[in-house]
Amino acid sequence: MAKGEGAEQYSAATVLPTKPRSQDGLKIAKQRDDSGRLSVCRKLCYAIGGAPYQITGSALGFFLQIYLLDVAQLDPFYASIILFVGRAWDAVTDPTVGFLVSRSRWTRCGRMMPWILISTPFAVLTYFLIWYVPPVEQGKVLWYLVFYCLFQSLQTCFHVPYSALTMFISTDQKERDSATAYRMTVEVLGTVVGTAIQGQIVGGAIAPCLPGYLDVLDNSNSTLLGSDVNISHISLDETKQAYLIASGVICAIYVLCAAVLFLGVREQEECGRLKTEPMSFFEGMRMVMGYGPYVKLVMGFLFTSLAFMLLEGNFALFITYTLGFRNDFQNILLVIMLSGTLSIPFWQWFLTRFGKKTAVYIGITWAVPFMILIICIESSLIVAYVVSVAAGVSVAAAFLLPWSMLPDVVDDFKVKNPDSSGHEAIFYSFYVFFTKFASGISLGISTLSLDFAGYVTRGCSQPDAVNLTLKVLVSAAPVVLIFLGLLIFKTYPIDEERRQGNRKLLQEMREGDQDSDTESTELGSVV
Repeated sequence: MAKGEGAEQYSAATVLPTKPRSQDGLKIAKQRDDSGRLSVCRKLCYAIGGAPYQITGSALGFFLQIYLLDVAQLDPFYASIILFVGRAWDAVTDPTVGFLVSRSRWTRCGRMMPWILISTPFAVLTYFLIWYVPPVEQGKVLWYLVFYCLFQSLQTCFHVPYSALTMFISTDQKERDSATAYRMTVEVLGTVVGTAIQGQIVGGAIAPCLPGYLDVLDNSNSTLLGSDVNISHISLDETKQAYLIASGVICAIYVLCAAVLFLGVREQEECGRLKTEPMSFFEGMRMVMGYGPYVKLVMGFLFTSLAFMLLEGNFALFITYTLGFRNDFQNILLVIMLSGTLSIPFWQWFLTRFGKKTAVYIGITWAVPFMILIICIESSLIVAYVVSVAAGVSVAAAFLLPWSMLPDVVDDFKVKNPDSSGHEAIFYSFYVFFTKFASGISLGISTLSLDFAGYVTRGCSQPDAVNLTLKVLVSAAPVVLIFLGLLIFKTYPIDEERRQGNRKLLQEMREGDQDSDTESTELGSVV
């Protein structure tokens, strides 16, 4: 029976006025029609909420390895254990938090916001303690392992709900894509802020290096020692103090961004859709990992993310020792992030014009020639800056595209499973887990490889085996991983035609729900 016929029969039976909908019904329908639209202010507030994850992530990604080795003075083997275990710990926390978030009840603040609010102060405290060198030698390894794992867990409690919030700020696919572009721009800007704060504050108090036998034998070789070997009288204590100051500034920004997110974003409760019964953790895991498009998307980005994280985690050491630009590394890292920030609007236009899969192929492979170039020519500061600019363009694509494509997979799942809802956090949590796991693998393998190559802690130069290892870690290995990721993307099934088809189907489903809710509202007003 058609909806119009049902409405007429009901009106006749109850002697209702002949107007098709009550004023309350029209008001509700209009509110829902407008609910998908987001103001620029709201998009900016939502985007600012993503900055803490990237600010802390860039500081940890670029500087934690060199901090543990040259400032905390840990053995490379123990440093690799800390870096790997800290990220592997997310194998437990990310899916678990995603599962718990998916079962959370709706509150006055929403379903995602309470997680963000409660986790923020504890995340800030643990982040600050990561950059503190305890006065006892015996407990250093345990200190960094505990606080690094705690911070990763608390960061998960912030970032998984924040990522899933994408699905609850608007029901319109275009608005979500636009908000994602805003978010990626701010997040890449966040990496600039994190790199700038950490790099410029710490760069003014670089830990003094210790000349070794290699430096004595080759003191005439400026390439080995670097053109400007650190011979300043800055003490190690001053370097430690600089790291604490930088972490304090980042903590303040973290709290400010969380406040802007909470005050400026309104989380929308899903209306009209049939809510499914809560599922167990393993049921949720089987559901997510059994959905083909999601698995292909995640595995493709797992390899490409691992490539860029290898580059990120080892670039500071590569610039410092292999290229010999000890006093310029923080500026080169800053150029990468600035280039990425400025490239985000271009990639947003590109994926809108040519499609997301095309953007993946071109954007991620853009960095490959420059990764090869930097190890094939003689050390040059100008070439290093050129490569940094080019790498930043590709980093921007690697930042934007996964988060732009993930909502498409969730929409595709909803179309294929129309009676299942409320699982967005599970999809996002597993993607966050794989990203962090890739980071942990890259840092752990990198540091362990340097240990086997004979890395000299706080050395002014490194053995040839270490320099060769760094070349592999920033060039050969990332290039291979990128091509493996792109091969997986060839099998990713959601193209532009399928994406637009899903968009139309979901819109029809929402309109049907709105009509049903409006009729229910009319019935309630009559009774």
